[in-house]
Amino acid sequence: MVMTQFYKEIIWQQDDTLCPYPDALTFMQQNVEAIAHHQAPQRIWLTEHPPLYTAGTSAKAEDLINPHHYPTFEAGRGGQWTYHGPGQRIAYIMLDLTRPHGPLSARDIRAFVQYLERWLIMTLESLNIEAFTREGRIGVWCFDTQTGQEAKIAALGIRVSRWVSWHGISLNVAPNLEDFNGIIPCGIRDYGVTSLQRFNPSLTMAEADAALLKNWVALFGPVKQEG
Repeated sequence: MVMTQFYKEIIWQQDDTLCPYPDALTFMQQNVEAIAHHQAPQRIWLTEHPPLYTAGTSAKAEDLINPHHYPTFEAGRGGQWTYHGPGQRIAYIMLDLTRPHGPLSARDIRAFVQYLERWLIMTLESLNIEAFTREGRIGVWCFDTQTGQEAKIAALGIRVSRWVSWHGISLNVAPNLEDFNGIIPCGIRDYGVTSLQRFNPSLTMAEADAALLKNWVALFGPVKQEG
């Protein structure tokens, strides 16, 4: 009974330093393998990366501009090009999808993505930002305070191996938005990107993390904070 409960646990891990992207891939691969074999608890890992671009399985070479020559990586997740950098909160989500999680049924990948979007929208709402999804557009969107136009504030890119999820979401807290100009984000040319900082310049990463945690628990259920 104790061992079964251990495998059902979800560890909530938060970094306070930048993590090199290859290290993140290795960490996820090892954890996903262990979770699939019931040798490790599930994990939500919040981290940040140095400036870089990652290519999903649908990425097109012509969508990479990269004027600063930031490193590029094959991510192995779905989707197209994505920027990661300081001030952007990454949440890598390693869950056993053979189990239900709150209202999320087992083995329903489409619903899993929809619930991740709902989690982000709830988080943004708790930070006084009205966000939404759009048919045919990946990610979570809002109306940018400077342009008045729709802009992406959070992205999703998921991979599932042996019914264990990895990769996850990115939330723009206070990144350098000019760095997004090095790619066509997710292949969408007609819309820009925005950040939490544009809505509330004093908002900290710790406050964003607290909102993510609170709304994860509200939607999916309890976690065990590491450290």
